[in-house]
Amino acid sequence: MRNIHAPHIDFTELTGLLGKVVPSNLDMVYERKGSFLVAEWKREGEQVSKGQEILLKSLSRIPGFTVLIINGFTENGEMTVNKFWRVLPNDKCILSGTGLNALKDYITEWYMVADLDF
Repeated sequence: MRNIHAPHIDFTELTGLLGKVVPSNLDMVYERKGSFLVAEWKREGEQVSKGQEILLKSLSRIPGFTVLIINGFTENGEMTVNKFWRVLPNDKCILSGTGLNALKDYITEWYMVADLDF
């Protein structure tokens, strides 16, 4: 999202529409040739909600999806990344890097692999 002042969507009107199912969102999505890199960003001490956990684990089991949880934030136009983890199809998370440069390298490598024609 390029507009740091853009409002967030309030899903209150959709809550309960499908029983206990509540809408969720993702903070970052890339797509390349049918491969997807999705991520949820959380500040230090902020937890992934149960619904987001279910969503992220489910997406990680779909072939072609790479799922990350990133501990970081943007503020005053600057991005901070502390650590990031990959959610594996077996529901485990593995530390995949620390720092913004490591995340940039990870995304670049993901793109190069996704861009290959098989």
